[in-house]
Amino acid sequence: MQRIIKNNEVVDETWHLLPKDFNIDEISNCDDLIVPLQLWREHSRMLQARDGGLGIWLDADEEAEEIGEDVAQFQVIALNFPAFTDGRNYSNARLLRDRYGFKGELRAIGDVLRDQLFYMHRCGFDAFAIRADKDPHEALEGLKDFSVTYQAATDEPLPLFRRR
Repeated sequence: MQRIIKNNEVVDETWHLLPKDFNIDEISNCDDLIVPLQLWREHSRMLQARDGGLGIWLDADEEAEEIGEDVAQFQVIALNFPAFTDGRNYSNARLLRDRYGFKGELRAIGDVLRDQLFYMHRCGFDAFAIRADKDPHEALEGLKDFSVTYQAATDEPLPLFRRR
């Protein structure tokens, strides 16, 4: 079972992340699922009618605006980072929290490493699926890499000079 960082602790993963090519006929009624955007677009009514929890995941080339009006439907929104150097989903995280008011779990998935966690948290992420070859307990320490921030962000709306 995969372990993830959620709310500043390492926990067992309880959600099933479905791949983009998942066959909808194989879907379980009671599992907690995180579905790709395309599956949501094609089968949103059926997915909402299920008994299990519902989440969605966006790839880096998909925009938060595509689900902006639907965020209340999801318990989890996962944003995929296909490469360490691809930061497009930092912007999506800010939009989901600040513009669309998403209050559920916002999870980083994909090529997620310790060096990113502090900055991801500043953008609104509260859960992290660390890359499989890395230790989530060690990565958890990345949330404490810095004690002071200068810029405003989702986690601190005032810049440092306004906090004095």
